[in-house]
Amino acid sequence: MAPHHINIDTANAKSPDRDPDPDQDAPSSPRHWLMGTDAFERRMPHHASLQALWETKWEAACRKGACPFHDGAYEDFAPVFAALIAQGEAVHGDDPAYTRAFLPVAAALEARGDEAAARRKEEDGRDEATGLYLRAAAVLRIARLPYVCGFPDVSCPVKWDAWERQKRVYAKAGRAWRAPLEDIRIPHVHAQGRDRGEIPAYVRVPPSSPSPSSSTSPSASSSAKPAQDKCPAVILLTGLDAYRPDHTSRCAEFLSRGWAALVLEIPGTADCPADPADPASPDRLWDSVFAWMRADGRFAMDSVLCWGLGSGGYYAVRAAHTHRRSLRGAVAQGAGCHYSYDRGWMERADGHEHPFAIAPAMARKHGFGSVEEYKDGVQRKFSLLELGILDLPCTRLLLVNGTLDGLMPIEDSMMLFNYGTPKEARFFPGAPHMGYPLANASVYPWMEEVMTSPQLVS
Repeated sequence: MAPHHINIDTANAKSPDRDPDPDQDAPSSPRHWLMGTDAFERRMPHHASLQALWETKWEAACRKGACPFHDGAYEDFAPVFAALIAQGEAVHGDDPAYTRAFLPVAAALEARGDEAAARRKEEDGRDEATGLYLRAAAVLRIARLPYVCGFPDVSCPVKWDAWERQKRVYAKAGRAWRAPLEDIRIPHVHAQGRDRGEIPAYVRVPPSSPSPSSSTSPSASSSAKPAQDKCPAVILLTGLDAYRPDHTSRCAEFLSRGWAALVLEIPGTADCPADPADPASPDRLWDSVFAWMRADGRFAMDSVLCWGLGSGGYYAVRAAHTHRRSLRGAVAQGAGCHYSYDRGWMERADGHEHPFAIAPAMARKHGFGSVEEYKDGVQRKFSLLELGILDLPCTRLLLVNGTLDGLMPIEDSMMLFNYGTPKEARFFPGAPHMGYPLANASVYPWMEEVMTSPQLVS
């Protein structure tokens, strides 16, 4: 398929969602957000200090193994946070000292996992080793928060080291799975400008799926494999701070349904090679990914879904429009696409449910040199409304979020009903970002229905 080139003139477009003409007087009153003034203006208590974060937000999640502590164990985290809190307010999430505090715990868990793995030939140490490796990966996930990025250079060497360690230990766990983890480098054949040449991806296929083609060149033909031997696939687009090794349970859900899982990071995060400052770079990324999938030969290319999480939801919405003929459907969960870039919104979002201030990471993720430059320019440059993307037809698109999302306002999901192809949605009253914890229960049945429905895309 030829690369997509989007060029839509929106200069004269009229929309209630677009900001007023800069030559006209601006509105005299602030925007009234649907989450309510009290929730919007409130600064959540966990932002006061690392101690407040642990005691008011994270400790309860850690005890339950809930996000972001999934795959982990409370006993691995509690002593580290106790030691960090004892140091006082000088240590915060951006501090390399915060990250270093977790590394000995992760190293010890990995070593125990290696010992258990060495016993596999003599006794059943596989489950024990895998569990220890996943616990180590979870510790390293918390260590590298709030954000890492390698483009155009490494955001923080200490956190990047934790990221590299997380990938290494997660790969040890993944090799033992019945549907083993494949750490793939997809040729970025449509790269332009500052894009880099390889797309790191995690791939897992159901155990009964065919082997990949002997040639993974995008020009290779996979027509020799019968269609019935190929499996449907879900492309999972990760978010601002949760990357390839952070989605074990979702991938297991896909595999249990006979679907392959491909996990990719989004521009401006972790290992993604797409230029974060170029709004069109994700389109080129998709072109290269689909070219590789066709050449690989294992995937039923008429049965591909994508699911974008958080910041990844923006890219799911975009892909649903720009690559509608390549996607049977898309899920955008907790997506921002226009109002999340409103300056008034961004001035308060730093105090909402994200564990740390979100603006510094979002500024770098979009290729801006400072938070102020980001707030001044991001909506004009990246809004899918301003770019004209939302005026295009799209594939089936499910929008999922909580009505009290304080990071990506529910207005961003609701406004999509005003443009282009009719959409579908499930919103959760009173729920925060991404509609947790209830949202996933509504996504999987929708995906199952779309996978088995006729594909009606013009």
